[in-house]
Amino acid sequence: MTKKVGKGKIILGDIMKAKDKKRKFVFFTLKNIIIFLITLISIFYIIIFYHYYFGESVVYATETTAPIENLKLSQAEKIDIDSYIENNVKEGTREEYSVEEVELEYTTKYKNNASLPNGTLQVVQEGREGKQEITTKKTYQNDELINEEQVSAKITKAAVNKIVEVGTGSGSSNYEVKVGDTVYVTSDRLSVMVEANENSQKVATLSKNNELKVLGIQDDWYRIRSGSIIGYVKIEATTHKNYTQENEIQDNSTNTNQKSRSELLSTLSFDMLLNKPSGLTLEQFKKILSDNKDKNKIFEQNAEYFYYIEKQYNINGVFVAAVGIHESSWGTSKIAKEKYNLFGYGAYDSNPYNGAYTFSNYSESIDLIARVFVKYYLNPKGTSIYGGETASGKYYNGSTLTGINTRYATDKNWANGVYSHMKYLYNKL
Repeated sequence: MTKKVGKGKIILGDIMKAKDKKRKFVFFTLKNIIIFLITLISIFYIIIFYHYYFGESVVYATETTAPIENLKLSQAEKIDIDSYIENNVKEGTREEYSVEEVELEYTTKYKNNASLPNGTLQVVQEGREGKQEITTKKTYQNDELINEEQVSAKITKAAVNKIVEVGTGSGSSNYEVKVGDTVYVTSDRLSVMVEANENSQKVATLSKNNELKVLGIQDDWYRIRSGSIIGYVKIEATTHKNYTQENEIQDNSTNTNQKSRSELLSTLSFDMLLNKPSGLTLEQFKKILSDNKDKNKIFEQNAEYFYYIEKQYNINGVFVAAVGIHESSWGTSKIAKEKYNLFGYGAYDSNPYNGAYTFSNYSESIDLIARVFVKYYLNPKGTSIYGGETASGKYYNGSTLTGINTRYATDKNWANGVYSHMKYLYNKL
């Protein structure tokens, strides 16, 4: 029994010792795990710390063996501003941009009217100029202007076309209206002004066929009375309508105003004044502009418009025709054929085709260039010109070929080229 009990004590002791050892083992293992985890976390933070403070330097401090020309740099990095400025100063070249509001020239439309005597011109709608903003680039070399070109144009006020009826009847009228005559309005609307000036105050607006009594004549204006209205109207928008009197109708072939060939040639010279009509008749214009060089018959078929501009604007029509021939190579240029622009009007050296104006027909370009010459190049500022207007004189340097060449064309030999065409045409009379 005792043995059994003792034996039981031994067994119980052994069991207790085993349990104690087990506890120690478990305690030791948990401690090691905690230490391990702390160590692992510490290492993790050390790695993060290292990459945070030293990793970027390692990446971008790496050297490359690629040649410098193969590296792709931004455009900004390629430009050395200081060097650019220094070179620009050395070269003495600079550019300036300016925006200016200028007049937008109206277009003239010609329409045939068989009820009017041959060659008679009647304005049935007044032209009204618009406004446009022109952006111009000017290039200077050592403070000297070497180039000027228009880079954009924005219309701020549209222009109104002028409409002119051209008589195609059997006779022609040379009747001159006198004070006391009765005339009639031909335009769709006609402004009556306080003074013989388009910029003066408007008194009233008259309609087509209104009857007017002529009280006085001043340049291109009539002083008239219409009912209780008294003021000034443009002559070109009226007609006397008295074509039935025999002394007012005569055939062109008996026109006593026609000058002889020798008289016309005597006026020809390089220094001739171009703000005066040539004096050629309609038939003479048709004769000199009928030529084998005109392969597309452009000048031949539009000869009358060079005659009409003389009647309306006081300009030498042969000169205008010569400019057209010179600029368009007798109408064969791309601008002439595709844009009905015989003069390259609006074209600049840097982009001539896109800059050139487009017209509906050749008469429009002929009429417009004539008005541009008269208004800006041929007459000093303030000179009374067509329709009661005054010349701008913006590019006036004299009424000769040399004067026009100063600002009209960059080609210094332009005047000589135009004059050679004028001589050719005059010698065909």
